[in-house]
Amino acid sequence: MQSKTLTLAPALNFFPNLKPPHKTLAFHQISVLIITFLAYASFHASRKPPSIVKSVLGPAFQANSSSVDTGWAPFDGPRGTHRLGELDLAFLSAYSIGMYFAGHVGDRIDLRLFLVFGMMCSGILTIFFGLGYWFDVHVLGYFMAVQVLCGLVQSIGWPCVVAIVGNWFEKGKRGLIMGVWSSHTSVGNIIGSVVASGVLEFGWGWSFVVPGVLVILAGIVVFLFLPVCPEDLGFESPVKEIQMNVEVNGVENLEGKVESEEAGLLGTEYADADADTGSLAAIGFLEAWRLPGVAPFAFCLFFSKLVSYTFLYWLPFYIRHTAVAGVHLSHKTAGNLSAIFDIGGVLGGILAGLIADMIEAQAVTSIMFLLLSIPALVLYRLYGSLSMVANILLMFLSGLLVNGPYSLITTAVAADLGTQTTIIGNSRALATVTAIIDGTGSVGAALGPLLAGYISTTGWNNVFVMLILAIFCATLFLIRIARTEIKGQLNEGNGICIAA
Repeated sequence: MQSKTLTLAPALNFFPNLKPPHKTLAFHQISVLIITFLAYASFHASRKPPSIVKSVLGPAFQANSSSVDTGWAPFDGPRGTHRLGELDLAFLSAYSIGMYFAGHVGDRIDLRLFLVFGMMCSGILTIFFGLGYWFDVHVLGYFMAVQVLCGLVQSIGWPCVVAIVGNWFEKGKRGLIMGVWSSHTSVGNIIGSVVASGVLEFGWGWSFVVPGVLVILAGIVVFLFLPVCPEDLGFESPVKEIQMNVEVNGVENLEGKVESEEAGLLGTEYADADADTGSLAAIGFLEAWRLPGVAPFAFCLFFSKLVSYTFLYWLPFYIRHTAVAGVHLSHKTAGNLSAIFDIGGVLGGILAGLIADMIEAQAVTSIMFLLLSIPALVLYRLYGSLSMVANILLMFLSGLLVNGPYSLITTAVAADLGTQTTIIGNSRALATVTAIIDGTGSVGAALGPLLAGYISTTGWNNVFVMLILAIFCATLFLIRIARTEIKGQLNEGNGICIAA
């Protein structure tokens, strides 16, 4: 995103053996993938505790339960679920607003230090939320303020990790690698669920403190070891080679198109400002919205994230208060069981990426997953309570189909944008577009949990109806792009089929 790194990671200075020629480019590419995976997984792990403690803060009374939870003011009582939904809204609204600015700030300062700042602040604020347990805080404003601040600093994470990974990978290196890397979201959710549920019995405050400490520890690893771009270690930038090839060969032929896509997905965040100041010209906000594909994918992600984040924030609560085989599960068991949804999401993201690569049609793949997720959700609502086996299988299937398009869109849209000649090589334009798409999706992510908090008081069937309607809306926004993809395949004589 920026032209130069202000400082090299300390460990790379202290241990010369970590630099070339002792370590190859491949070694550092792998290390960048692992460290950024760890960083963003820790962000998501720290977002999971609110969903785990919902059933403790604002419990529902069960007729066949031998114990009665009193809850935690101000989240107990008849308006408890409303306030829990408003708490989610506070975090996610701040996150979506912050997303629009984080990319622009990252253009101008050291990405590693900016990412570390976001991680440290996120960890501290997550801990502050948990401290409300020991300091006996019952003021809604305190929890709202912490969530707003936490949402703002958490918005730093995504633009930074995408930009850093983008500096290290060239054409032909995306595919399965990026599909696996993008599973950091679900892996972080799983870690957050298991950790927060595991310490919940010691007091709900620990469910925030431990994930907060994990984010801080991950931030220390990022500070010490993460190299921002290959040039910092004396390697030639693979992205620059892609730009040269695109300029020479053009983007009309198939090879040039592939090169352009790869550059667009991950690329050119560190174009040389001195050599090419024009490539770093910022793009206008409205101009970015008018770029082909931006608005449809942005609004599709709005509804896709609405569904995904509703599960992220309310699934443990739903499991806790929905009897499985006639038995209401404990808080800990409900939290652990909710991780099955995210395990399905890991496989869904990888599978969606593989299918999209094989048929060369991201919108068609997304629509296929979205439409299949509708019967999956209906089956989960109707039959998930019959037995534990049915609950696990249907939850896994729902996670696979719901999170597949969400993961695919966040990794494939930038590739589509990279084929547009108006922004090839323009890292700041790409940052603006990425912020628009993910920021718009985050608005949906803020709306979903809020609506679920209110609608759930009228019955969970209505919540599932809301989710299904959102999936239909997400599908509608991609129909035009999918039709274009199908026509393109037919014109080439391939059809939508698996590539040989």
